Amino acid sequence: MYVLGVDLGTTFTAAATWRDGHAEVASLGSRAAVIPTVVLLRADETVLTGEAANRRGLSEPQRVAREFKRRFGDTTPVLLGGVPYSVEALMAKLMRSVVEDVAAREGEWPERVCVSHPANWGPYKRELLDQMVRLTGVGVPVTFTAEPVAAAVFYARQQRVEPGAVVAVYDLGGGTFDATVLRKGATGFEILGDPEGIERLGGIDFDAAVFHHVGQALGGKVEELDEEDPSAVAAVARLREECVAAKEALSSDTDTSVSVLLPNISTEVRLTRAELEAMVRPTLLSTIEALRRALDKAGVAAGDLHSVLLVGGSSRMPLVAQLVGAELGRPVAVDAHPKHAVALGAAWLAGDQRPDAPVQGAPVGAIQRAPEEEPTAEPGSGAAAGTGPPTAGDQAAVPAGEQPPPEPPAPPAPPDGGRRRGSVRGPLLALAGVAVLLLTGWGVWWGINQGTEEGDDRNADSGAVVAATTEPELPPDERCTDTVMANERWVCLTGAAFQGDELVIDYDAEWASSVPDISTGFHLHIWGSDGTDPPGSIMGTHAGADRGDWVIKDGQPAVLSAAEVAEVVGDREKVCARIADADHALVPDDDGAFVTGNCVPIER
Repeated sequence: MYVLGVDLGTTFTAAATWRDGHAEVASLGSRAAVIPTVVLLRADETVLTGEAANRRGLSEPQRVAREFKRRFGDTTPVLLGGVPYSVEALMAKLMRSVVEDVAAREGEWPERVCVSHPANWGPYKRELLDQMVRLTGVGVPVTFTAEPVAAAVFYARQQRVEPGAVVAVYDLGGGTFDATVLRKGATGFEILGDPEGIERLGGIDFDAAVFHHVGQALGGKVEELDEEDPSAVAAVARLREECVAAKEALSSDTDTSVSVLLPNISTEVRLTRAELEAMVRPTLLSTIEALRRALDKAGVAAGDLHSVLLVGGSSRMPLVAQLVGAELGRPVAVDAHPKHAVALGAAWLAGDQRPDAPVQGAPVGAIQRAPEEEPTAEPGSGAAAGTGPPTAGDQAAVPAGEQPPPEPPAPPAPPDGGRRRGSVRGPLLALAGVAVLLLTGWGVWWGINQGTEEGDDRNADSGAVVAATTEPELPPDERCTDTVMANERWVCLTGAAFQGDELVIDYDAEWASSVPDISTGFHLHIWGSDGTDPPGSIMGTHAGADRGDWVIKDGQPAVLSAAEVAEVVGDREKVCARIADADHALVPDDDGAFVTGNCVPIER
């Protein structure tokens, strides 16, 4: 059994699953784990969502809805092919498709779902959110949590955050900006003061700025096109996608080109990072002001912050980290994959919301909705508490085209009988093994042999250690004992398996607030072992990593080639890891023993 966290964003939708104390990103799309927040009504009245809707929307723009979350709470309907839909109905269809897709992959329906929402949504919008959930007809308990709370919960699974510590969440997404200050409590995070936000500011606006820049470079060629010509409309839509891709490319490169393929011109427009930053700097400065206001409302000085957590896809722009760091003078944590942070945090919260456990989101208005609850309002009012299909009275109040779907059919069982391979605690995916990747976007060496899209998710809140590392019957070299974790820096491998040509390593790690560096700092040494080799006697590779989302492929910088990895691991039964220093020597404890890590058997 598993639970599901869902982040219905303005431009992208993400989901994550939690089971047995571990969370991982749920792959929703064919090309990326996230999917576009897009809904399309076909001529035969069937509804498409995500990637399929986005593709078809290029040729049928009058039937597609995008960025509708910005209008949540607006009573004006959205017209799809002339059919009116409320924003809640569109979000319900998208959420339903997400739950169905994950259920099909997992082989069963989730036990419960946690849905995130902006922190500044008041009672009216949260009631509409509850109505949206009822329209999905998912028929399982659903809870809600504020997006910054979910992001902070996920961050606390990556980095040690002591009770009483205060963090600020800077959330710059596709359509909105939110700044929130939170304090870590004994059971979760609480929001301090009132969140500050800018409802209509995000990546969409930066995309529009790039499109305008390209349009000016083309000297009016875009304006010359016939808006009634379907081929011209499709060409302009593709140009907008090229502008989005160019903006994203400049997060890791200093210049790029936008391909222009219009009916009246075919060319390329060069765009540099400096040009993009000049376009967006004034807008970003307004987000810094909002962050300052949030700190003032919370009564927190910048120097009292533990760190500032950057989430939302647009926060990956290097200028964002520069401005926030310069303004506050505090550590800035740029999530390795900010599009997933909220969904992963929501999955953790859903996992903690057992019937006999407190709801961690409760301090910020989390709402528990169980199927067995009776409605507490008149039918059709939108205030019923249950998450099952609305009653006949409720359905009568729903506009045409918005009736909830029938109860879900049982998803087909997967061929492996339901067993899930791969990530259970921050997996490392490396083609045929181990490699090191230099990410130049922020000018720091990141390594592998740790991490995934959800990163290091150790239970910093409770200090709990996975059972696989503490069971006394394990061989001594496989145990992650208190002695291991008494070190200032340590690594605890919890699993390793070959999946095709990929060696997947699950782990916990502590870096004592340092940045792992294979050149001048502490990092990992990883090697294959038969269980009797002394630590480090057979060197495999170096790796330095403090968070995830590295999928190393051919053509990227690597310490070892695939063939060399095969030589290193070979037929050895185990893989081991220890902390090494800048001189590539293993770090001993006070007694001179190398107890900063452990070994695990390799599943083949």
